[in-house]
Amino acid sequence: MNEIYETRRQKLESYLEEQQIELAMITAPSNVFYYTGFNSEPHERFMALVIDMRKKETILFVPLLDESAAVLASDIQKIIPISDAEEPFEVVSNALGSDIATFGVEMKALSLFRYNGLKGFYPDASVSNIEDAVNAQRIKKSTYEIEVAQKAIDIIEKVLAEGIKTVKIGMSENELTAELEFLMRKFGADGPSFSTIVLSGKKSALPHGSPGERTFEKGDFLLIDMGVVKDGYCSDITRTFVIGEATEEQKAIYQIVLESNEAGINAVKVGVELKSIDIAARDVIKEKGYGDYFNNRVGHGLGIEVHEEPSVHEGNTAIAEKGLLFTIEPGIYLPELGGVRIEDIVYINDQGKAEVLTSFPKELQVL
Repeated sequence: MNEIYETRRQKLESYLEEQQIELAMITAPSNVFYYTGFNSEPHERFMALVIDMRKKETILFVPLLDESAAVLASDIQKIIPISDAEEPFEVVSNALGSDIATFGVEMKALSLFRYNGLKGFYPDASVSNIEDAVNAQRIKKSTYEIEVAQKAIDIIEKVLAEGIKTVKIGMSENELTAELEFLMRKFGADGPSFSTIVLSGKKSALPHGSPGERTFEKGDFLLIDMGVVKDGYCSDITRTFVIGEATEEQKAIYQIVLESNEAGINAVKVGVELKSIDIAARDVIKEKGYGDYFNNRVGHGLGIEVHEEPSVHEGNTAIAEKGLLFTIEPGIYLPELGGVRIEDIVYINDQGKAEVLTSFPKELQVL
């Protein structure tokens, strides 16, 4: 395992050398995990992986309470703890010295508060954004990463299969949510990858609504969108069901979304613009007259985070290439009827072909 993280850091070091950036300061927890194997959420505390090109040295700064965990989980030899009473950049300055000309940082991860702290100790240093370089590494998933992600996918599909067996008229959205999240832990997940979405009836027309006390009624759409984290990697799946009995209108709406989902998957191939995948799925819904009821992108990348690059939307001209892992999740959301979303996870494998990693049945199920 250690060689995986070392290889990742070496690739970043090559970029830093090319760009003449003296020091990288990685502060996003997901990126710290990607480069070290240490997976931790420091909350308001300071955590950073520093790659110092001047001294050819790598240092992991962690909150004092996480020091032992970092020693066990990471392959970094030099770990410097920071107590709650210490000023983080004073500790950084003492370790690195004060003669740094250029810092490479992730723009989205470095808050204004942290930036001001950095400039307080390094007022003359320039700050460069290296987030694009980091994302370019993370966007291409290795065989190892897919194997780990598949574990998370297998768990969530098992959760879904068992969870829907408990569905009954009169059950609340919150009750089913609790059942699903219990099953996640029971089947080996480290936790949910995002807040579980269980929506019924008209509420299912809210693409990212929150489960509540509404109870299931005969004829409801039931939309379940959930995922888990396993060994640092995320899954994300959505399936929509009907409770009791489906109307012809519900069956027709569902069939359109299913055709859209399949059209998106069939459009995935190396060399096409990512927007073409979105458009292929979207056109199916547009042609059936429901274009105004599908207002979100068709998919997003996932891996260490449940939402990461690439963004599969109708304006993204980036080229699909081997190693990409992303969702295909078209939907139709009708305020007076409810919503349908069908979400799969697709990987562009070493042969350049679209490999669907999710396997949960997609034909309409009446519970």
